[in-house]
Amino acid sequence: MRARNIGAAAATALALVAARDLVQKKHALLRNFPVVGHARYLLETIGPELRQYVVTSNDEERPFSRDQRSWIYASAKEENNYFGFGTDNDVEHVQGHAYVKQRTFAGPLPDVHDPQAPLPSAKVLGGPRGRAKAFRPASIVNISAMSFGSLSGAAVTALNKGAALAGTMHNTGEGGLSPYHRNGGDLVLQIGTSYFGCRDEDGAFSLDRLKAVVASAPVRALEIKLSQGAKPGLGGMLPGAKVTEEIAGIRGIPAGRDCASPSRHTAFHDVDSMLDFVELLAAETGLPVGIKSAVGEMGFWEELATLMARGDRGVDFVTVDGGEGGTGAAPLIFSDSVSLPFRMGFSRVYSVFAERGLTDDVTFIGSGKLGLPENAAVAFALGVDMINVAREAMLSIGCIQAQKCHTDKCPTGIATQAPWLVRGVDAPSKANRAAMYLRTLRRELLKVSGAVGVAHPSLITPADIDIMNGDYEARSLASVYGYQDGWGELSPRLAEEITALLTDGPVTGGPAAPPGAGD
Repeated sequence: MRARNIGAAAATALALVAARDLVQKKHALLRNFPVVGHARYLLETIGPELRQYVVTSNDEERPFSRDQRSWIYASAKEENNYFGFGTDNDVEHVQGHAYVKQRTFAGPLPDVHDPQAPLPSAKVLGGPRGRAKAFRPASIVNISAMSFGSLSGAAVTALNKGAALAGTMHNTGEGGLSPYHRNGGDLVLQIGTSYFGCRDEDGAFSLDRLKAVVASAPVRALEIKLSQGAKPGLGGMLPGAKVTEEIAGIRGIPAGRDCASPSRHTAFHDVDSMLDFVELLAAETGLPVGIKSAVGEMGFWEELATLMARGDRGVDFVTVDGGEGGTGAAPLIFSDSVSLPFRMGFSRVYSVFAERGLTDDVTFIGSGKLGLPENAAVAFALGVDMINVAREAMLSIGCIQAQKCHTDKCPTGIATQAPWLVRGVDAPSKANRAAMYLRTLRRELLKVSGAVGVAHPSLITPADIDIMNGDYEARSLASVYGYQDGWGELSPRLAEEITALLTDGPVTGGPAAPPGAGD
């Protein structure tokens, strides 16, 4: 009798826990997996003790280590994201680790403790080429290209609302502009090889449809996707399990079948015709137009910079995606072995433009695990003007790095179209987490630049960071990547402008910003 009563009480308790899990909105995992989902949090709690003796260290996991994920989770939840007792990196012997060199004295610096501190781009996007709708991006940290289809509608909604709250831009990805992108965040409309959202009945690019899409939403820039770091030269792939009727309608493709985008564009066929296409889009929409690409052979970049040096045509921004970047689905060899990692790839591209004196005329955007302060600091020192974050933004809204994006079985409802899993994502609360992560990353970058003694991350130079080779040698970033004097640095005019914007000082030198600057 007593055992029966205990069993009934236990069953009742479990039922109550299950009911609470199903109706709560804070944890997607518990909404989708009531009761059993608590095991994950229990293991997470005792994880450090288990790992210390049995499994891995805090820095061994990939793509993102436990320390990196913990920092993102804590930042997104407004929890304590500090670490105690000192580093657990092997700083005495590690090879290739980057170290920032702090300065004893500094000039005017912004308030690094203000959670709402602005951190705009040091460059006016589209300004050098006189685009009608040129503007200064309000945030150097923005949300990278992740399409509706690869992500669920609830996840896209959360990210777009988070972008609006944090004052960042949100790249649509190549899947077209969905209803979930229309939640207040400014957009960068990506144009992929299949021209989803701006294609005619035959699948060819349609300028009229592009203009209609641009007019219907807060699109601030256009990005032509040439390739992606995790699968360059392959084209996008959306597994058939993710191609719902809704996605098929938005993209103009059959439902339930694999959606493989071509590996190359059909609207242009070489660098010369690509620049004609860029100028056509800019003239017809007034928007800044750029390209996104992984880095492989350098002939493309050499020809692009040479043609741009003439001054009559050019891209407004270049997004360089590192080979360590993420993807919803790709063959293993492409993820592992095709295209250069970010630091090497970006430094080569930047050098090509620097040799021709074009770096002030182009906004450089980096992506590929740059949503972590240490990686971002190195990127800015190499010459990046803004960074895009993707998987880090996913982690901020609940991703647990299950690595099931390609199966349509993402347990947290972020990278899936299964309704019972998507239900776990409460978009309003996750939007707040995404916004807090984005703000925190900006604030961390302000702290790092302040330690270096400058007002803005774009003012960190290659001389401010050393790359360690064990405990016996350190080389500057400039030396490692072959930078010449002045490379990776803003011109004095741009440096003065951005310092004045952040420290309320006078702006000296250079013409007034174009219309729309500072919007």
